[in-house]
Amino acid sequence: MRRATVAGMSTFAERGAANGRARKLLNKVPEVTLAFWIIKILATTVGETAADNLNERLGLGLTGTTYLMGSLLVVALVFQFRARRYVPALYWLAVVLLSIVGTLITDNLVDNYGVALQTTTIAFSIALIVTFAAWWGSERTLSIHTISTTRREAFYWLAILFTFALGTAAGDLVAERFSLGYFPSASIFAGLVGAIAFAHFQLRLDPVLAFWLAYVLTRPLGASIGDWLSQPTADGGLGLGSTWTSVLFLLTIVGLVAELTVTRRDQPRAELSLQEHG
Repeated sequence: MRRATVAGMSTFAERGAANGRARKLLNKVPEVTLAFWIIKILATTVGETAADNLNERLGLGLTGTTYLMGSLLVVALVFQFRARRYVPALYWLAVVLLSIVGTLITDNLVDNYGVALQTTTIAFSIALIVTFAAWWGSERTLSIHTISTTRREAFYWLAILFTFALGTAAGDLVAERFSLGYFPSASIFAGLVGAIAFAHFQLRLDPVLAFWLAYVLTRPLGASIGDWLSQPTADGGLGLGSTWTSVLFLLTIVGLVAELTVTRRDQPRAELSLQEHG
């Protein structure tokens, strides 16, 4: 009887350990593929054009629009946190809303409160560094391949918010300081992202550092592309307008996310392994 009890407890413990490992394998972030970066740039473009379009058409002002989009973001994040695994539609909805809210936060500080772009750039840089420091101090990793707990996911989304706000401030600062125009600005940021990719693949730049540097820089890249497409031709743009640019890019995002939902080619490797053996 005693042996049977011990054996039963051992089996129960083994199952509990196996279940614990399984839960840890459910990463909440997609694999970083070419599709990831395409959707990310599209989302940042939408963040730039949609923020401008909503502010103009809703008539709520920057502050009112920020409260509205912030509320939608909170709802999206509630569903994202409640999900047990990576769901493409939920994840990318949160990214798009974070892009819009991050842009609005920076615009509010600069336009409504008169905070200089240099100050916002420095402030959001510090906020991002503090977030990374707290994340590392708590988890000993900044890797996006291990977003498998609520705390890590909270650090992840906070870092994403600050990258969007920082990218907006830094991009506007470069455009204002050097008056380069939309297309040249986009080319410069695209070149910087390309340099990071080269350093990662050819010079063995740390993958975590390379990812977050590229994530910050794709924000002003997407914003420059959005401005280039939406602004009037007299100002150096293509004149599509913020509405059509937002709709075009949103439809493209929806199409790509639908494709990823069906093909599952951006599912976290650990989750795919769990499903194959589970």
